[in-house]
Amino acid sequence: MLPFKTLLSILCFLFMIGNVMAQSISKNESTDKMTQNIHNEVAVLSGGCFWGMEHLFSAVDGVNNVTVGYTGGNLDNPTYHDITTGKTGHAEAIQVTYNPDKITYENILKYFFKIHDPTTLNKQGNDTGTQYRSAIFYNSIEQKNIAYNVIAAGNRSGVFGKPIVTQIIALEKFYPAEDYHQDYLDKNPYGYTCHRVREEWSF
Repeated sequence: MLPFKTLLSILCFLFMIGNVMAQSISKNESTDKMTQNIHNEVAVLSGGCFWGMEHLFSAVDGVNNVTVGYTGGNLDNPTYHDITTGKTGHAEAIQVTYNPDKITYENILKYFFKIHDPTTLNKQGNDTGTQYRSAIFYNSIEQKNIAYNVIAAGNRSGVFGKPIVTQIIALEKFYPAEDYHQDYLDKNPYGYTCHRVREEWSF
């Protein structure tokens, strides 16, 4: 039989371990609840090669995640090779997951118009074809109305010098692109991009 003092020490140690584990579980549960309470929303946009779009949007405050992919076409589960033919109808696009308490959909769109040229039809930089078209893919009537209002405001501002040709299209299905396209410019810092922030296009 163990001495009384030794037994008491063991019991005290087990009690302390149990208390620490209980606090840890409680903290994790609280963190999970806080995460669940964050209401994220999604914007889907296309405006040229998705590498540059993803890279710039990823640095925006309030944006939690950006995924590059394909949308707006007539082929299920398209690959990059499929969409480069220009025959599937898809656009290279980004899916922006954001916290609307930090950034509004309107400001997402205004930033979108600062980093690509919305006045060139099916063209951005050196890239030409319908897969590089400027488009907003809305997932609610509210997003649709905001998109029309933002484009109208952009045209009224005159900052672009030419009419905006950005399409406003109902989102049907977004297909994430292959893994090697995700975070491409983080993996390849000197990779191609035709996107940059143009403060002179603020409106």
